[in-house]
Amino acid sequence: MMYAFKTIVLSLLPLAVATTSNGFDPREATIASTHHSLDTGLTTCREVVSSFLSRIERLNNHTNAIISLNPHALSIADQQDAQLRSNNGSYGPLFCIPILLKDNYDTADIPTTGGNLALAQSQPSKDAPVVATLKKAGAIILGKANLHELALEGLSVSSLGGQTINPYDSSRTPGGSSGGTGAAVASSFCVWGTGTDTVNSLRSPASANNLYSCRPTRGLISRAGVVPISYTQDALGPIARSVEDVATALTVMASVGFDADDNTTALVPAGTYGTNYMSSLTKGSLKGLRLGLVEGFFNKTTSPENDPVNNAMAQTVAKLRKAGATIVPITSSLYNSSAILASLDTQRFEYRESMDAYLERPSLGGQHPSTLNELYSGHDYLVIPSQYEYVNTSLVSSTANTTGRQGSYATVKQGVANLTLALAETFTANGLDALIYPEQTNIVVRVGSPSQSGRQGILAALTGSPVVTIPVGFSNATATAPEGVPIGMEILGRPWTEEKLLQIAYQWQSLARVRKTPSWAKEVVPVKSYTAVPSITPNRGNIPAAYPVGTLGG
Repeated sequence: MMYAFKTIVLSLLPLAVATTSNGFDPREATIASTHHSLDTGLTTCREVVSSFLSRIERLNNHTNAIISLNPHALSIADQQDAQLRSNNGSYGPLFCIPILLKDNYDTADIPTTGGNLALAQSQPSKDAPVVATLKKAGAIILGKANLHELALEGLSVSSLGGQTINPYDSSRTPGGSSGGTGAAVASSFCVWGTGTDTVNSLRSPASANNLYSCRPTRGLISRAGVVPISYTQDALGPIARSVEDVATALTVMASVGFDADDNTTALVPAGTYGTNYMSSLTKGSLKGLRLGLVEGFFNKTTSPENDPVNNAMAQTVAKLRKAGATIVPITSSLYNSSAILASLDTQRFEYRESMDAYLERPSLGGQHPSTLNELYSGHDYLVIPSQYEYVNTSLVSSTANTTGRQGSYATVKQGVANLTLALAETFTANGLDALIYPEQTNIVVRVGSPSQSGRQGILAALTGSPVVTIPVGFSNATATAPEGVPIGMEILGRPWTEEKLLQIAYQWQSLARVRKTPSWAKEVVPVKSYTAVPSITPNRGNIPAAYPVGTLGG
């Protein structure tokens, strides 16, 4: 899909365009503001890319968000500058937009590691379909962001990338597993970034980093060429500082269309592919909406970790009501995230087979284990002790495919089908446009915590429902969190209602204006004149002592 570049600029004029010495300010830059700076001659594509590289080189030590940089980023920018000079008038919707990929997306020019030491040299020979589509749209892949190793938890610590730090609170994690992307986007290391989501992992980082994200309906975006966990639960999507950028990114990512390598894409209704989610953003209204408030997704126990979330949600609900929305309490005991996760999570049944298939592909080159068993027996990975039995026994053991296991899997899949029907009934019986609830019942946990507690993503993950996550507030400021800790809310809809959910998010963004820049990220970084892309070495020395590397190998 191609657009006239000037049309994009005129229709998406930035709210404000600050400038630095090269005429472009990467801080809080959007797709629209970047295109505006290019179209008006304030900057060049090389300068745009150099601005973000300079910020990463100077400031990544605050977050440890970046695993690797694309050595070709500057040469691609030069090619796009030449295209601008030729003035042929037709450019992709992401032309010269620097983005970061979570390091579980296959890229032919950068290793795809999953944050795992055993995969440090793993080199796909071709891009994932969604990466190829992003490049075709003009996006410049700056590099790869850290993640929780192999995306198996939500703390964003990995044996290859170390611990990523929340840019708003130096004592806390950035959520996860796409926490490197979340921290990088919040810190203006790119315009927007990609994540994956098996239980919470697009939404937890958005919530913890004062950002917007979209976990789309299962099948909307092909998952082929992305390190897998669960066929049932995996999803891809964008994380950005504005709803507009999420909508544009989603439009491009979904344009992969049907992909035989991910047969869930065959489920997409006719006419859905090709939807421009940006074009309909302003058509929505909060007035008259019926929003179901899921009461079971709160922790009402008073504590310094829970109270900020409950206060932010109370203020959000009050603002939504004032704007004309009807809030419908949903009190069914069915909506208990802990119980749903414990009984219906499919990862333990699907992970080994999915990873084996990924590792055995002929297109995966470089040095890498050929099976999940080989990966874990090699000891080159980070193990969270509380998950050791879960990973080693349930996913890797030779008894994983016994009749008993298959029987349990069939029971779980039937439970997922029942949950999906019950969710649809909740929507119909209450005449709802969407469900709303805090992404996390408590603020994001501190570095060194055993797990990312209180997250509510399992409902959408199992049912394949679309969710847009929005920022709704902050905790009180502290010595380690001068802006406070961000708090986010999920907006869950029926399948294929991404347009409506993004419209709701856009109305909220216009009403509340919650987005704030991390204090240290406000620094103006002088732009270097690079002759080559700088190298980045992740800080693996900052892994908390609770997470020994390789000592509990399977």
